[in-house]
Amino acid sequence: MQSQLCPRGQQLPHIRDLVEAGEVSKPTVHQAYKALEAGGLVTSSRGHGTVVRSQTPIKRLGISCYDKVKWRDGDEVAFIADRVESGRAYRRGEQAQNVSRIEAPPAVAAAHGLPAGAEVYARARLVKEGDQPTHTLTSYYRLELVEGTRLVDPTPGPAGRGGGYRVLYDAGYEIDHMKEELFARIPTAEEVKLLQLPVGELVVELHRTTCTADDTVVEYAVGVHAASRFAREYDFKVPDSAREEEAQS
Repeated sequence: MQSQLCPRGQQLPHIRDLVEAGEVSKPTVHQAYKALEAGGLVTSSRGHGTVVRSQTPIKRLGISCYDKVKWRDGDEVAFIADRVESGRAYRRGEQAQNVSRIEAPPAVAAAHGLPAGAEVYARARLVKEGDQPTHTLTSYYRLELVEGTRLVDPTPGPAGRGGGYRVLYDAGYEIDHMKEELFARIPTAEEVKLLQLPVGELVVELHRTTCTADDTVVEYAVGVHAASRFAREYDFKVPDSAREEEAQS
């Protein structure tokens, strides 16, 4: 119904105009608009009224966004790779970051095998598409891995050509495998404000552990994505563990 009657980005009639037309009562229209907003179909704000959501989700590439050819041999960090695949424009400055030295939260210390109270570098990024925030991502690093590198530079944009994984690669830490966990949840009040979320919008929380071939954890990251602004895509070979075990025996 949305695509047939209301093109994306179109402003819906003001409630008072519908009421004055004599078709429905004000409480009925107000309730209908609130239901559309709660369902994530429209956004509502003062000065702009109620508008049909204009953006299709960014295609999140999943596994292939970490392809080494993108960041080791080229200059496509994950968020840029997603934009390229989705046919969307991007500017490197759409990623802003704050770098700080903090006491590792329990989950971070556990991931890195650090004792309680140990310090890590936290590189917190806010990524936007134009003026609209899409997600946050905070990466936590052991001090000795990134001290003096571009990863502790707060300049907006990726950490130089190839981004953070290229920095680690140049320092002798080539990433080999990672684990990602995803959780859908209700956003906090701070996240609603930071990501400019409409009423009823959920977020998807990402936990990512990145390792070298010898299982050294070089990054533990936590991201918060506006649920409706991404569509995840995975392309992978279906495993057959039984045959793999037979081949090894």
